Amino acid sequence: MKTLNSIGLEASETKILASDLNYLLANFQVYYQNLRGIHWNIKGKRFFDLHVKFEELYTDANLKIDEIAERILTLGATPEHTFNDYMQKATVPVGQNISQDDKAVRLIVDSLFELLKIERHLLEKAGDANDEGTNSMMSDFITEQEKTVWMMKAWLNETV
Repeated sequence: MKTLNSIGLEASETKILASDLNYLLANFQVYYQNLRGIHWNIKGKRFFDLHVKFEELYTDANLKIDEIAERILTLGATPEHTFNDYMQKATVPVGQNISQDDKAVRLIVDSLFELLKIERHLLEKAGDANDEGTNSMMSDFITEQEKTVWMMKAWLNETV
C-alpha cells in the first residue's frame, strides 16, 4: 500500500525527488557563484555588455535557487544550505579568476550543460512520480536554459 504525503504524492518517491532536487540545488549554487565571479572579474572591450548579461543571469539563477529550495520544502524535505554540502555534490565546473570573455561564456555553456542533464533526469523522475509541480519547474528551467545555451553558443560563433 502506498503512503501519500500531504500533497497527495507517494512519500517514498518524493523523498528521492527531494534528494535529487538537493543535488540540483548544489549545482545551481556553484553556477550562481561562477556567474558572480565572472560578473565581477570580466575585462576587455566587451565588458559593458557582458557585465550586464552576467548580472541578468546570476539574478535569474538566484531566483531559481529559491524555487528549488522551496520545492524541496514542499515535498517535505530540507534543502541543504552549506557550501560544504554543495561542494561535495556539485558537478558543475568551478570557474576561478576568469576575466576573459570567451572563457567566461564557455563556463556558462559548460555549466548549463551539466544543469540540463540533471533537470532532464528530474523531469523524467517527476513524471514517473506524477509530481506535476517538480515536472513543470524542470520544464520551465530547461526551456529557458536551452535558449541561453543557443545564445551563448551563437556569441561564441559555434553551432548548438
